[in-house]
Amino acid sequence: MTELRGVGIGLGVAQGPVARMAEPAPAPSDAPSALTAGEETARVTDAVTAVARELEERGAAAGGAAQEVLEAQAMMAEDPTLADEVNTRLAQGKTGEWAVFDAFASFRNQLSAMGGYLGERAADLDDVAQRVIARLRGVAAPGVPDPGYPFVLVAKDLAPADTALLDLDKVLALITTDGGPTSHTAILAREKSIVAIVGATGATGLREGEMVIVDAAAGVVTTEPTTEELDRAQNRAADRAAAASAPITDGALADGTPVPLLANLGNPEGAAEAVALGAEGVGLFRTEFLFLSSSQAPTIEQQRESYTKLLSAFPGKKVVVRVLDAGADKPLAFLNDAHEENPALGLRGIRALRASEDILREQLTALAEADAATEADLWVMAPMVATVEESRYFVDIARDYGIKTAGVMVEVPSSALLADRILADADFASIGTNDLTQYTLAADRLLGSVATFQDPWHPAVLRLIREVGEAGRINGKPVGICGEAAADPLLAVVLVGLGATSLSMAPTAIADVRATLLEHTIDQARAIADAALAADGAASARFAAQQAANR
Repeated sequence: MTELRGVGIGLGVAQGPVARMAEPAPAPSDAPSALTAGEETARVTDAVTAVARELEERGAAAGGAAQEVLEAQAMMAEDPTLADEVNTRLAQGKTGEWAVFDAFASFRNQLSAMGGYLGERAADLDDVAQRVIARLRGVAAPGVPDPGYPFVLVAKDLAPADTALLDLDKVLALITTDGGPTSHTAILAREKSIVAIVGATGATGLREGEMVIVDAAAGVVTTEPTTEELDRAQNRAADRAAAASAPITDGALADGTPVPLLANLGNPEGAAEAVALGAEGVGLFRTEFLFLSSSQAPTIEQQRESYTKLLSAFPGKKVVVRVLDAGADKPLAFLNDAHEENPALGLRGIRALRASEDILREQLTALAEADAATEADLWVMAPMVATVEESRYFVDIARDYGIKTAGVMVEVPSSALLADRILADADFASIGTNDLTQYTLAADRLLGSVATFQDPWHPAVLRLIREVGEAGRINGKPVGICGEAAADPLLAVVLVGLGATSLSMAPTAIADVRATLLEHTIDQARAIADAALAADGAASARFAAQQAANR
């Protein structure tokens, strides 16, 4: 028996034989084309168009977050800048296959160097290039294997187009060697409730057909398991299925301490599913979907319509809306598309909105109008707040537009350390653990080479969260968690022990988190949190929490 470790997604456990994802097709040769540049251009145009339409169709079939990702890929495939790069190579007598390969690779390297949101797009671009080249060659694009029986899929990473449409009757679990807890693979796996472990570098040695147990709760892949281990895993899977089918109740600890469980949503269409899965409201509504697909800012009327649709789905419930989180790492021509050497530390979030205040004012106008037309309890927060002055700026301008509850996101260490002063003015704080971990550990959360640092269990991150929780207690202000950390059931207990008063996550994670919270009192949650804080690193903190939870 051997154990391979990675980052588990959720609490699931599964077992089955390994089937490996096919390796990417070999790079085309740089031989001159036998066709004219015009003929090659026509071939490439047809292939790109076909791939873009296929991605859109897959997105429409998948729905949810997958649809957003795949539609973004389709737009990427038809990006005019990329088309110009490809055409430049075709004009030099290159083949369509090589022109696409070389142009996309050049663009990919630029995106990787930028990091942040654009760095994440680099892997998606590889998938688009592979699909276009396969169509030019007249062969099927590399995809999920079909060995004829249920299997555990092992891959370097998984393209969004493949993750979105995985046949869950055949794919028992997913193991990737690359990626972290905030990669597209992890996010889509969580949304589809796929048992998954990402960033398991040792999985490169797994053999085709080899039997494995995938334990997402522990982040462990067990190879060559014994009959007893297989039986235990099967029993755990059955127990988890039974817990998931239990009646939905509000989030709470074993002693009755309420812990509202809220949903992270990227568009209003996800509201119905979130309610069905037990969400007690919305802890993070990302408004970027209205902006990123537009060449100009959406109108107040367009925004009001979307916000009204969202708020109408949660009458009497809390709905926390984040104003536009964009800037140099998500360039928008109407906001800020200037090149920056390090966009993750550049003009983004509230900084970008202050530089283009009219966009913020229009968004607040639309939110206030939608609030007046519905019965939800609207809370609005600013992203990437780093100073007390920025917090006061946002709270003041939000109040000018009649926003009753205005708060801030805590995503950088400075705002965590100054949370007591920030919460003297702001109505609430919501901790974005993805970015807080990135900035605390100085590790790009979308860069595979430093994925091991992107772990919210790190005691340095937990200490900062404790600072915010304590500031909330002193000021009598709520402190929510809206990063991916809230979807980790044991870590959710720790976060409550550190002072979090609500947790927001992908709706599919709510059942696991609810069940785990019900196993512990508030005093036990604090003791488990203390055990994690006393550790020296992320892995030891998780282990210490597990030990404390089992006492």
